[in-house]
Formats: sequence, structure tokens, C-alpha cells
Amino acid sequence: MGKANIEWGKLGFNYSKTPQRYVANYKDGKWEPGFLTDDNKVVISECAGILQYCQEIFEGLKAYTQANGDIVAFRPDLNADRMFNSAKRMEMPPYPKEDFVAAVDKVVTANADYVPPYGSGATLYLRPFMFASGEVIGVKPADEYQFRIFGTPVGPYFKGGAKPITLCVSDFDRAAPHGTGGIKAGLNYAMSLHAHVIAHANGYDENLYLDPQTRTFVEETGGANILFVTKDNVLVTPKSPSILPSITRRSMVYLAEHYLHMKVEERPIKLEEVKDFQEAGLCGTAAVISPVGKIVDHGKEICLGSGMEKMGPVTQKLYDTLTGIQQGKIEGPEGWVRVIKKA
Repeated sequence: MGKANIEWGKLGFNYSKTPQRYVANYKDGKWEPGFLTDDNKVVISECAGILQYCQEIFEGLKAYTQANGDIVAFRPDLNADRMFNSAKRMEMPPYPKEDFVAAVDKVVTANADYVPPYGSGATLYLRPFMFASGEVIGVKPADEYQFRIFGTPVGPYFKGGAKPITLCVSDFDRAAPHGTGGIKAGLNYAMSLHAHVIAHANGYDENLYLDPQTRTFVEETGGANILFVTKDNVLVTPKSPSILPSITRRSMVYLAEHYLHMKVEERPIKLEEVKDFQEAGLCGTAAVISPVGKIVDHGKEICLGSGMEKMGPVTQKLYDTLTGIQQGKIEGPEGWVRVIKKA
């Protein structure tokens, strides 16, 4: 078998069916053995908990072909950890972490022909998710659940390079104090869709949400954490219990401190501070880093020092270092890259 007959350079960031996906069911108080299937359809009752009360959590990660031909995944153990914690908060049975990582291996191996070749800029995006499949009509957790992972080949998030984007300070809140903002649940993303559509209609690329309690501190956007670089070359990231713990952000913080030898601060960041920062970027699995050039606060423009033409130098170094580790061009910390299939 060779690689699938796909024009890798023309791939967008969209779903396309691959041959195999992983499925495991939770019944009678325990997880049943998982299996691979070619069926991409989910069949559930009209009264399933996911449809009635939105019991659902998910993850996102990627498989890559490295320069030496190995197929690898980036830190899947952290996705397993985060999903485990999300499940507990949503009163869902956590999927065992070691089984999660093994399932990632199985899906990538079974769809190895759909992992784009090195140098194409494309990757195999993996979507683990879990939902309440059991019937429930009263407001309570369901008794049955399904865990699945599928993969879909995707192109680079930014074709032709990442250009700085413009954010707007949202009038809406992404999460509530003491709520579910710190977990990766679909309901959090559904709640941001209205604000997202309004931002786009007004000509902005994304929203910047403030803390829901005082609305004075920077939190994150609808789908990514944010980081800043000061004029003194200090990496600063917001600290808040209602921010999703991004694996990409966590990796960037480590690289800034240990590879770029920068000072790093994780602390509450007031919106009024942002005007003094030199660079900003949104970090997540899909784009790695999206440079931010401007933030608009109800008509008031806050321009980052790095401008609107290209990614700032520190942000670029972080991007190059992280993608270099993923591609096998730079030696990464132990355990960051999991080899799934040798060349």
C-alpha cells in the first residue's frame, strides 16, 4: 500500500472520511473493549443524553510524517490527561489514559496511507470525543457513553504563511466564574458561536474574551489561548481558572524558557496592559500560533508593536521551534514526540 491518491497541497481544513476509526462503549458500569470500524455513522436514540443535555467532551491532536519518514503524534498523553479531567467535570466515566493513547496509535496505524507526506505542510488531524449515548429524560448523567477517535487529513491552517489577525473585545462571556471554561466540552464552543458570527460580520477575525467576573482581565479567544511578548522579551500568558489548559500554550511556555532562554510569566493580565506589549499570538493545535497584530476594544484600536505585516520575531521563533520538534528537525524534550509507525 502507498499513500492515498490525494493532492496534499490542495487540502483545506475540512473533514474527509478515512478508512478506519476507533469506537468503545461504556455499559453496565464499565468500558467494553474498543475496536476499529469502517463505519463513520453514529446511531443513537432520540433521547440520548448528548441530544438532551449536551454531555460531550472532545480533544484535538495531529499525526505527522517526520523528515526521516516516521509517523508520529505530538504529546498524546496530555490529551489523554485533559480528556480524563474533562470527563470527571462532566460526570462522565473517564476513558483510561493508556487506552486513549493506544487508540490513537491504532487509528493512525490503520490510516497510515492518509498521513500526509513530509514537506507537504499537511497533517492527519485526530478528533477523540466522548458523548452520552444512553437514554435520559430527567436532568441527570446518562448511564451509557461512547468514545470515538477519527482522523482526517488537513492542509496547513494558513496557506501562504500566517498573516497577523485582528481581534475584537467581545461583549459576551465565554465562560462563567466557577463554570466549565477550564474543560474541553462542546458546549463551551457552542456558546461562543453567536459571538464568533457577530465578530466576523463586523470584519474581525476572532473575539477576545475578558474574565466574566470583572471584565477587566484578558482570558482567551473562542478556540485558542493567547500569549504576549513584552518589549523586554518576556513571555506573558494569562492565568485564570476559566481558561482551557492548552497543550500548545503549555509547550510554548516550556520552549520559551528552556530553548529560547526567555523569562516567562503566567499571571492575570489587565486589558489596559495590552497596549504596552510588543507581540501577541493565539496558540492551538490547528494553527500552532496565529499572530495578532491588532485588538479593537469598542472602536479603540490597540496595535501591537510587531505590526500587521508579519509574525513577530519571538512568535516566529516559537513557531519554528515547535514545528521543528514535531517534524523531527529539532531534538525535543523526552516524551514529546510519540513514534507510532517507523519508516
